[in-house]
Amino acid sequence: MTESFVTDIKSNTKKLSIELSNLQIVQLYKFYEMLVEKNKIMNLTAITEEHDVVVKHFIDSMSIYGLKIGDEIVDYNFFDNKSMIDVGTGAGFPGLVLKILFPNLNIVLSDSLNKRLKFLDEVITELELKGINLVHGRAEDLAHNDVYREKFDFSTSRAVANLSTLSEYDLPFVKKNGYFISYKSGKIDEELKSAGKAIKLLGGEVSGVNTFKLTDDVTDRSIIVIKKVSKTPKNYPRKAGIPSKDPL
Repeated sequence: MTESFVTDIKSNTKKLSIELSNLQIVQLYKFYEMLVEKNKIMNLTAITEEHDVVVKHFIDSMSIYGLKIGDEIVDYNFFDNKSMIDVGTGAGFPGLVLKILFPNLNIVLSDSLNKRLKFLDEVITELELKGINLVHGRAEDLAHNDVYREKFDFSTSRAVANLSTLSEYDLPFVKKNGYFISYKSGKIDEELKSAGKAIKLLGGEVSGVNTFKLTDDVTDRSIIVIKKVSKTPKNYPRKAGIPSKDPL
């Protein structure tokens, strides 16, 4: 493990009032190493430089810390024994980082591409993580499976899709009174406005809008918190491909 990584991760997490254990730092570094190595033969991320991975992947994923969800502030114990699904986890952001930060969180990482999940399985084994499972499939299909539908306290996505589409992917997984946490880049006002109809139709209600800059003081980010206030109608999500091509 490099001194630069340790210094970087400690100084950046301090800005979020997070103090990582030595084990967590080691786990994040191993994840970083494996990500960069696998990325040589498989397109996982365009971000590979050590500092950029720390800020734009790890810190970005952790930026939920200290935010308000419902009546509570996210702290070290907030997710204890709660369940979450990270929909379209990709290279494991934010889901795998959240599992490292909150060890008692029970999390499912889902993705439509099996080779990404095989990589994540290697990381999970290397990091000796428990209470984390992988599921292969498209959100539109998985959300109609009774094993997953409205079974989670939280769902999350860190994705480039618009918020209407993401809400159709994520809200069906969330229990009533649970939350969909959407990580978005940049400003969110117009997107949030256009997603209002979809969020309501799918049983959601916007609970919090958090806009901020990452610890580099440059990168604009938003985290939208949507509460599940009623059941999602049975016909949602629509068939695979439709939510992205024809947002609600």
